[in-house]
Amino acid sequence: MEASKLYTPELFQFVQDHLSEDPAQLLLRHKVSGALDVKEAAVQIAARQKSRRKLPQWIANPSVIFPPTVSLEQCSSEETAIFKRRFVDGERLLDLTGGFGVDSYYLGEGFAEVTYVERQEKLAGIARHNFSALGKHSSQYKVVCGDAIDFLTSVNGQVDWAYLDPARRGEGNQKLYKLSDCEPDIVENWELLTRKAQNIMVKASPMLDIKEALRELPALSEVHVVAVKNEVKELLLIWRSGEKGSRDITAWDLPAKASFAFSLEKEEVEKSSFSLPDNYLVLPSAAILKAGAFKSFGNHYQLKKLHPHTHLYTTSELAESTGILGRIFEIQEEVKMDKKTLRKLFPSGQVNVITRNYTMKPDIIKKKFRLKDGGEDYLVACTVQDGSPKAFWCKRFSR
Repeated sequence: MEASKLYTPELFQFVQDHLSEDPAQLLLRHKVSGALDVKEAAVQIAARQKSRRKLPQWIANPSVIFPPTVSLEQCSSEETAIFKRRFVDGERLLDLTGGFGVDSYYLGEGFAEVTYVERQEKLAGIARHNFSALGKHSSQYKVVCGDAIDFLTSVNGQVDWAYLDPARRGEGNQKLYKLSDCEPDIVENWELLTRKAQNIMVKASPMLDIKEALRELPALSEVHVVAVKNEVKELLLIWRSGEKGSRDITAWDLPAKASFAFSLEKEEVEKSSFSLPDNYLVLPSAAILKAGAFKSFGNHYQLKKLHPHTHLYTTSELAESTGILGRIFEIQEEVKMDKKTLRKLFPSGQVNVITRNYTMKPDIIKKKFRLKDGGEDYLVACTVQDGSPKAFWCKRFSR
């Protein structure tokens, strides 16, 4: 069915009228009638419910059409798409893996010409509709349905930026992480990309091995690890023509936009200092851990590691605590891990459990000692400098 016949004013109104309801129950109560396809309306309601926090601006527009689940899951959030805009500028932007169009929409706002390329006809049609619904004109945002590499080959001259978010699903919906396994293959087509674009940005899986990516694409200028509320969402690989990249890696924590940059080459030759736990424990953010800044992080903030394989740090004072990208805990006392001690310290059974390089995972500890997360107390269990397992009752340190 043509989009104009499927996505009717009646369907959009039905979706708005039933936004808070269970889509499955709606299907049981309503049948397809006239211009209204209740099954598609239920799909749209489910997508809007799922994307309420991820795409608030798009949710607020009743005329926006949402795509199938896989495309919705892989698309950027508004927050990360807007954040990426800081890295790009120029006249011509080419998004070779358009998908739902979120990145095209936000990245392209400063460009005179934005070309969205998507091989799936349905997705391309949805993007064309949504760009118009969101106030973008076809003179600025052009939608092309076709193969990314075929289209790239036909591009005249050079675009200022090429953006790619390769498909990371294989046969049987298998998740893929290596760049060379994704579609399109960035590695195989790198020479073509660098010929057709002055700058390139690749959005990669949070599971991508950064060192492997740098080996596959040694010309990369920089890498950015983007976390939202301490959860890594994206890896950004950037290449700039005519620039000898330092290949620095920057860890970002949104929405605060706090960052920590380091050199992988320096990280490999730096040495950590070690110590038994002092007054404070510092747990680096998820972005720092993903970036692999284990030694650089500790040395920059004059922190000491507890153990080579325990990514927890300690210090007696916090002279530079303001800029630390991570959580800081003040140790109250060392704790013996037995039921009697834990019951006395946490009579309600409520305590937030964190482990690093420890014999048990948090879920096992909580089950064994009948604990539950919550409150202001923390139980931090880890392996310390001499190789022994230790546990500490801590309080979150407020900066």
